[in-house]
Amino acid sequence: MASRRRVVIALATGALAAPLRSVAQTRKVWRIGFLWEIEQSAYARRFDAFKTGMSDLGYAEGRDYVIELRSAHSSVVRLPALAAELVALKVDLIVAGGTPAAVAASKATGDVPILIATVGDPLGSGLAASMAHPGGNVTGLTSLSTELITKRLDLLRQIVPRIRRVGLLYDPTNPNDAPSAPRFESDCIKLHVEPMLVPARNAQEIATAFETLARDEAEGLIVATGNTNTAALEQIVGYAAQQRLPAIYGLSTYPEAGGLASYGADYADLFRRAAAYADKIFKGARPGDLAIEQPVKFDFVINNKTAKALGIDIPHSILIQATKVIE
Repeated sequence: MASRRRVVIALATGALAAPLRSVAQTRKVWRIGFLWEIEQSAYARRFDAFKTGMSDLGYAEGRDYVIELRSAHSSVVRLPALAAELVALKVDLIVAGGTPAAVAASKATGDVPILIATVGDPLGSGLAASMAHPGGNVTGLTSLSTELITKRLDLLRQIVPRIRRVGLLYDPTNPNDAPSAPRFESDCIKLHVEPMLVPARNAQEIATAFETLARDEAEGLIVATGNTNTAALEQIVGYAAQQRLPAIYGLSTYPEAGGLASYGADYADLFRRAAAYADKIFKGARPGDLAIEQPVKFDFVINNKTAKALGIDIPHSILIQATKVIE
């Protein structure tokens, strides 16, 4: 009798185990494509933040999702082909690392969901019909890079009160940077500051732009957040130091590399929050129904060592506003 019971239990256990093995064998492993304009190393913090966000939601890389990385290595013309390559791989989601990548991905597919995290102007870039109801296959978060030009200019004037001539280093071909120029000029006029637009589409033009700034005696500089500038971070910080030019940047990596100060959205936090969108999309939500959200965390980083080297005594009222002061 006991032997019979053992047989029955064994059969029952086997019957239960079989469906469990079947579930394990059919587990959906999501394929996420990452499309970067510049080298992956420049986005290390953002990439890690996204994976942290996924982990917080219970997703394990390798078990629940795999990542396909594609980088244009600062050659924007390669983005359409790379986007098409990701679509051909039948990825379930494309995460775009910037406005040019997002635009390329949106032109490559109207079906694969596209997740943005640092696009400065989703509406102006033609990626969404509205912030509340994007309407297509693109959703995520905005970095508000265009709007924050005003804040950076205001901070620069507070740090260097008598400044009268300010330059804007930007890439006119980058849809993230281009809207910054008219905003910058308008803000300068309101503040009775002379605006100097210094466009640069590559490293060589960045060098020429700084020659222009020196020739025209710029007294300060705002550096746009587009990937052309990000890829030349050390070069830009070096030129600003050589010319003793006070500069405000949009990314904290600049003052960490020796730049004067930065103010902008916390990009790592944006990518961490982007994971929640991936989760919703994987569970059936349509991108066009998911509202595009704004930053909730901002970084204001001051390199006081650089300020002293420039002969600038940053007011205490400014220092206490900083999220980080580098001494």
